[in-house]
Amino acid sequence: MNSIFQNIKGDKVIWAVVGLLAVISFMPVYSASTNLVYVVGNGTTMGHLIKHGVLLLLGFIVIYAIHKVPYHYFSGLSVLMLPVVVVLLIYTMAQGNTIGGANASRWIRVPFVGMTFQTSSLASVVLMIYVARYLSKIKDKIVTFKETLVPLWLPVFVILALILPANFSTTAIVFAMVLMLTFLGGYPIKYLGIILGAGLLGLSLFLLTAKAFPDLFPNRVDTWISRIDNFVDGEDTEADYQIEKAKIAIATGGPLGKGPGKSVQKNFLPQSISDFIFAIIVEEWGLLGAFTIIFLYMMLLFRLVIAALKAPTVFGKLLVIGVGLPIVFQALINMAVAVELFPVTGQTLPLISSGGSSIWMTCLALGIVLSVSAKREEIKELELYDEDGNENPLAVLSEAV
Repeated sequence: MNSIFQNIKGDKVIWAVVGLLAVISFMPVYSASTNLVYVVGNGTTMGHLIKHGVLLLLGFIVIYAIHKVPYHYFSGLSVLMLPVVVVLLIYTMAQGNTIGGANASRWIRVPFVGMTFQTSSLASVVLMIYVARYLSKIKDKIVTFKETLVPLWLPVFVILALILPANFSTTAIVFAMVLMLTFLGGYPIKYLGIILGAGLLGLSLFLLTAKAFPDLFPNRVDTWISRIDNFVDGEDTEADYQIEKAKIAIATGGPLGKGPGKSVQKNFLPQSISDFIFAIIVEEWGLLGAFTIIFLYMMLLFRLVIAALKAPTVFGKLLVIGVGLPIVFQALINMAVAVELFPVTGQTLPLISSGGSSIWMTCLALGIVLSVSAKREEIKELELYDEDGNENPLAVLSEAV
């Protein structure tokens, strides 16, 4: 056990927060899985719990493996992976996989494994690394908008265009994160205004095309367009049904909740094990459970900022922001949907909701963050000790202060 902890590098608080979120997830997943078992007729509660545990175990293996890789390697890997994720996204759009009778063209089925994988999750992580790489290379350089169009914005818009038809919420989150990252990376604000306008124009053209030719983008486009319309108009729809059940769950939770496994609304919420698991947590654990979850994500955000500030290079700083902040942002959106501050998006609660690709891509991002943090620790150790292993008095005093 000691050897394992000795080999774990990086920010220990991030490790602790991630571990706590994973441990907490078992109870609501086990409880909410009764919906799939007794209402949908899918598997057993113990089977879903074991599956969730295996997914988390594999996720932590991903974190451990990735955090051992020097983070500067991800710069070159992002360039190599860009065409790969483009091909995967095109294949995902073309193959039209269905899950439970619904159009689920955001997933592909992994051969020989029998599992589905959401390619947009991988594409978003790769894209953020690529953008961080490019921004670090042009840092302190005077660039024109024209020279950044092809190397920076062309990959961004190609990937967003391939994600958009099946997953508007992920497209919007990734686009917002890219704009935030480019802003923090020192990209000229006047050019960001042009990009924002181009993005809104592209979205408008896509909506007009989807309305004019509905057969081109079946099911999913109409779904997320109607979700936004219904959120604004307050019409009675299936999405509103989910929101109402989530609000009932939250309202009846009280300060301490009904107790583990005693949720009633889990039997009525179609996505109680994934999209609306926060509502089940509040119903069973009350405000105490809700504030605990929120506190852990805020602590993760705080440590991400610390890790970014302490990163030894510009690329490291941007990398932590690019792959780390979307995790917290996604969590906030998931919780906001449950209390009807946002329209239904289909975004899971990171590390808590059930789901393979969501857990693994979150763990991939966290592994990259910890790789950056581990490099900082390595540099700090070199500063504290000389080549012979003797303490450097000035460095030790500075560290103490």
